[in-house]
Amino acid sequence: MRTTIGIIGGGPAGLLLARLLHRAGIDCVVLESRTRAYVEQRQRAGMLEQGTVDALRECGAADRLEVDGLVHNGIELRFDRERHHIDFPVLTGGRTVTIYAQTEIVKDLIALQLADGPQLLFEAEAVAIERPESDTPVVRFVHQGREQTLTCDWVIGCDGFHGIARDTFPAAISRTYEHDYPYSWLGVLADVPPSCEELIYARGDGGFALHSMRSPSVSRLYLQVPNDTSPDDWPDDRIWDELSARFAIDADWHLERGPITAKSVTPMRSYVHEPMRHGRLLLAGDAAHIVPPTGAKGLNLAVSDVRLAARALIELHCTGSAQLLDRYSELCLDRVWQATRFSYDMTRMLHADPDGDAFEHRLQLARLRRITASRPAAAELAANYTGLPLPL
Repeated sequence: MRTTIGIIGGGPAGLLLARLLHRAGIDCVVLESRTRAYVEQRQRAGMLEQGTVDALRECGAADRLEVDGLVHNGIELRFDRERHHIDFPVLTGGRTVTIYAQTEIVKDLIALQLADGPQLLFEAEAVAIERPESDTPVVRFVHQGREQTLTCDWVIGCDGFHGIARDTFPAAISRTYEHDYPYSWLGVLADVPPSCEELIYARGDGGFALHSMRSPSVSRLYLQVPNDTSPDDWPDDRIWDELSARFAIDADWHLERGPITAKSVTPMRSYVHEPMRHGRLLLAGDAAHIVPPTGAKGLNLAVSDVRLAARALIELHCTGSAQLLDRYSELCLDRVWQATRFSYDMTRMLHADPDGDAFEHRLQLARLRRITASRPAAAELAANYTGLPLPL
């Protein structure tokens, strides 16, 4: 097989990149190792920055998003049994965020791709990337029981943290930076309408809690738990009791309860790989970086990576200039590190450190007090949360 751009990974990053390139008249092929059913059911993030919504509109994939997406004008911070609203449009000049599940984004993009291209192969497992330093890198993959090759001008690795793209980078040029946090998140889906209009970030006596939603009838909630936690350690009543305690405020508000349909535990970590380009191989999304979910940056960072990649490849296609491609790693990493820093700060501010003391607790409250009492501090949080602009 021969194509201009080979994309490894049929998640939201790879599919969005394919749509952006297709609309610019650039040929590409997407290789996805899993089945269509698996990819469309894979539960992931659901908070979209303004720029992510704009990108989906740009590539014609926002019809259902416009109808079903839940636009949020801010978040609520809770601590010391108080509630504080952070108003995004007021603080950012009109920017908002939107709740729309990643599974739905993937369904929308797959439907578009299968309807009018470009080519998307499911159960096509990439096993090697050869000659990334050459003008014609090759992806070897297994599809329908036999090994095949895809010769490309460029290869984009959107294949996640456990994919092969990052491992193709020579050890001599690879630098990795990582941090493991001393706690995890217990996440639950519940068939109950949300108890709030905006997301609630709470710093309670027992630790962090987050109230989010997937739809007007489905709530998504999280609890800080120890790293060795099993979902079986938390029966439903215990979850609801702990959530109620961490969200408690001195006001007329209570947490609605309902049937819990799913439970999972997510470790918290930060990871960055530098650089994000080697020869004609680019990394995007989780293949290059992981952030804790506190700042809701994972999916949005992946989208910003592929938006930059698309601009760079379209520039090359239209003008012959590789100037933007030559700066791809630099421009992406600048935004990645800003998001990593924001996610780290949010995580450290809102979670109870199991090895922390009263001094650390007071510092966390001081940070929260500063944000809720100072417009510039609140504006800084709002700017980062709704999404920093692309560098170009």
